[in-house]
Amino acid sequence: MRCRPVAFTAACTAAVCLTGLTAAAPPSAPGSPSVSPVRSPASPAREADAPGAGRIHSVPVPGDDPAQRSLPARTTEPFSLVGVTWDDPDAELVGTAEVRTRDGRTGVWSPWHPLDMDVRTPETGPGQPSAGLRAGSRPLWTGPSDGVQLRAEGQALPRGLRVELVDPQGGAPAPPSAARTEAPAGAPPMTMRAGWGADESKVGGPPTYNSTTKAVFVHHTAGSNTYQCADSPAIVRAVFTYHVEGQGWNDIGYHFLVDKCGRIFEGRAGGVDRPVQGAHTYGFNVDTSSVSVIGDYSTATTTSAVRDAVAKLASWKLGLYGLPVNGTTTLTASVDNGKFRQGQRVTLPRLPGHRDAYPTECPGGNLYADLPAIRLSAAAQDDGSGAGDPETSPVPWPHDPGGEAAAVVPDDAEEQDSAGGDFDGDGDRDLAVGYRTPEGAAPLVVLSDPARGRPTASPTVLMGAGGSALASGDMNGDGYDDLAVSTGRGIVTYHGSPTGLSTAGAPTLAVGADAEALTAQDLDGDGYADLLAGSEVIASGGPLGLTVPGGGPAAAGGQGT
Repeated sequence: MRCRPVAFTAACTAAVCLTGLTAAAPPSAPGSPSVSPVRSPASPAREADAPGAGRIHSVPVPGDDPAQRSLPARTTEPFSLVGVTWDDPDAELVGTAEVRTRDGRTGVWSPWHPLDMDVRTPETGPGQPSAGLRAGSRPLWTGPSDGVQLRAEGQALPRGLRVELVDPQGGAPAPPSAARTEAPAGAPPMTMRAGWGADESKVGGPPTYNSTTKAVFVHHTAGSNTYQCADSPAIVRAVFTYHVEGQGWNDIGYHFLVDKCGRIFEGRAGGVDRPVQGAHTYGFNVDTSSVSVIGDYSTATTTSAVRDAVAKLASWKLGLYGLPVNGTTTLTASVDNGKFRQGQRVTLPRLPGHRDAYPTECPGGNLYADLPAIRLSAAAQDDGSGAGDPETSPVPWPHDPGGEAAAVVPDDAEEQDSAGGDFDGDGDRDLAVGYRTPEGAAPLVVLSDPARGRPTASPTVLMGAGGSALASGDMNGDGYDDLAVSTGRGIVTYHGSPTGLSTAGAPTLAVGADAEALTAQDLDGDGYADLLAGSEVIASGGPLGLTVPGGGPAAAGGQGT
């Protein structure tokens, strides 16, 4: 896959959130387990002087009764996080699943704790392989434990239930990696992946990059607020292990995590200063970043350290793209997610809560209520009264096109869509905007970045070339971003070149007419961006540009623009 980013649409979800518990004796603790400790012969024993990078023990739940299943109390290998997964990554557990665990230090069993099932598998969708993926609950942080019991009831319990027990200290130490050990200049202090012990050999594949970052979604992990901040690296490592080895995800879902002491942790790999695709907000993972605060902020109040860390992080991250935190942006829902319809354009704050885009209580009422103040604090840093201007990324990712797009659309016209990219390869971001006039005309306006690089005295206006949706990406693999436009006739493409967009050799496709949303991504890693209308792949990239799967382009392009 080429290192140039392309936009991406996939059925992605909220990253699995933690819940937690404190061990306490239930009214009647289970009797002595009748099952011997489970040992994994393939996993080396833990060395006291060399903590491991984390390992997982999977315990199948017997039976296939769709209404009721259980795992009797048993002694297990050490673990500190537990979750339940099942075979079908698209299935839901309609019912309840509860666990109780035994404190590995005191031998006391906890009360029953329900596992949260309000999750969607984030790593599946058109063009995404599903082999090895498992649906699952949100993981539950327990602290050091050595026993577990489960009971599940429902109307249609899925097949292949498994209890996943994660020991963040187990297994072999993480092998050396070339991952960055320090945050980039200008970023707030943070613990990088090497610092919390990520085993990069477990990552499922290279990161996917979007074309920009328009917003930073705020989450909480939920669960216990009584953890020690010294345990935060282990918590992050446990979530990573559960996501990757328990559910088959590519990597941890969140981009960043923050503990109650205000310490920031790098999440998903790919570069904290780059627009990495995450798995955190189902339907809105495209062109967004995320931060999850460790703890339950439905019950606890945030600390000043948490609020300050989120403000500094958001100010820096959005500042890489020239965006102030205290503003709004427009995003397009990639799927029906229970709150918004696929293709629906939604205006959100640039620092939204998870609940703003998905039907959930996350990030908890108290943290959500603090977001306006956090935005104001970040704005103070944006205007120079705080931490100062963030350092720009060495890679010129496009900014949010909203303000500049609005500037070229006449007052009586309606903007259809816009897409940013480096169409002429000069290292500066360009912008294409489509709109419709009251008379029905549909121009396409192309701007070369007026803020940096070669200013455009007057935009290039192509009458009749606009459409309902636009997408940019390197579709023919020549190093220049190309443009696809959905019109009433199908998809019209323009190839990037040293002189900008051109129709020369660019195909027109008899698919995707009047699409509500287009995005592009190199789905198969061949170096060419493919095209999706909503969540459906409608064309594949190649040396000649886009072609329809199983066929070819409907027609060749004409003269250069």
